[in-house]
Amino acid sequence: MAAQTSTTLQALNPNNVAQKSPASRADRPLSFQVADFPPPSHRAEEWRFAPLRRLSAFFDATVEQVVHEHTDSAGVSITAEGISLETVRRDDARLGQAQAPEDQLGALAWERAPQAHVVTIPADTELAHEAIVRIYGQDATPEDQPVRAAQLLIDADARSRGTVVLVHTGSATLTEGVEILVGDGAHLTLVSVQDWNDDAIHALSLRARVGTDATLKHIVVSLGGAVVRVTSALEYAGTGGDAELLGAYFADTGQHLEHRLFVDHNQPKCRSNVLYKGALHGDGAHAVWVGDVLIRPNAEGISTYELNRNLVLSDGPRADSVPNLEIETGKIEGAGHASATGRFDDEQLFYLLSRGIPEKEAHRLVVMGFFGELINQIGVPSVQEKLLAHIEATLDKFGQESPEIQDAEIQDASTGDSGRLGKSEQLGNPEQPGNFDQRSAPVSFSDAEIGRAASANEGEEDEAAA
Repeated sequence: MAAQTSTTLQALNPNNVAQKSPASRADRPLSFQVADFPPPSHRAEEWRFAPLRRLSAFFDATVEQVVHEHTDSAGVSITAEGISLETVRRDDARLGQAQAPEDQLGALAWERAPQAHVVTIPADTELAHEAIVRIYGQDATPEDQPVRAAQLLIDADARSRGTVVLVHTGSATLTEGVEILVGDGAHLTLVSVQDWNDDAIHALSLRARVGTDATLKHIVVSLGGAVVRVTSALEYAGTGGDAELLGAYFADTGQHLEHRLFVDHNQPKCRSNVLYKGALHGDGAHAVWVGDVLIRPNAEGISTYELNRNLVLSDGPRADSVPNLEIETGKIEGAGHASATGRFDDEQLFYLLSRGIPEKEAHRLVVMGFFGELINQIGVPSVQEKLLAHIEATLDKFGQESPEIQDAEIQDASTGDSGRLGKSEQLGNPEQPGNFDQRSAPVSFSDAEIGRAASANEGEEDEAAA
């Protein structure tokens, strides 16, 4: 048992040394030790948008509390369906093969989780059905409970195929680390659903390593929780790796949902594609998306693109969207990024109204059309149904409120200055590939999206009439 001490994490930087963000993501600090990171500050890029006061339990917790007062079995239960779940000691040789955490919260999960849970898809096997790992928080009042820590490993051995779904529910203050190893020639779909109770606080560090000719489809769905911060980092272990990173989120009143991604193209002839979409409704709803892609000098022949779109449904929310792209070689097939934030177009709403669709239903169809492309790409029926049900329930909850707004508060990705985005202001077309400097714009939909929504509604009416 470790010696008791009341040393706080804040004391790790007693001289309050000013923090300086690295000039390149290649120079970012990585460590499995909390002591190697300075305390968080809004002056540091990785904490610029974070609600540090609401995350203070992670930083103010004494080492004694973390070591002696929590176990993942007491405050957080982890169970599996459709696959065996192995519990191992922290010195298991399979752990730590993915890159090290890039912030204190990931390092805290690594240091303090008393054991690790491992899901393995054996080599040359294919799962007949999706495997579900349930992480359930049992703390009735998380703010009065110690910080919980959990560490998981999802290991898809060479030439294996399967889908694993992580489902987070209940209440807890949890820091969690998930290592993802995709062996050579393997195909893994990994889904992480954050469907916590309204009082939960969750910091999730996802770190993936994709092997030669391997494919990873990684899906993040954030719906519940008071504060959810998901950091995803991906690197390649050989040529021919393929990564599809998808995300959906719906921020409600007072929620903070933050997603930070880093794709490290450190091998040649690999591919990555990032698509995240989110909607916001209610006073104080805050969504943050930061997407970083680094193309190293040796990563010739790679292809990468990232896109984030946010739909603001009422007054009061705030969306921060920051795509970043570093290119250190010109010998690539293609690279680009884009983001857009705003309300939906009144002309498209008018189009639906002119087709005889009631206004409330028209709003629903527009939101469904916004998420439709992403939902179709998820490819996991249970997750698709969960996301659709949550969107429907949220829209019904606020059905009496008009989602039309005069302005949406937008955070400029380059300067950090807040501004007001009016109805007619447009800063770029987020659907245009190759436009590398599109930070915020009114969200619009293609004629195909609107047509599909209207056709779907007419089909429902025909079925009802029959």
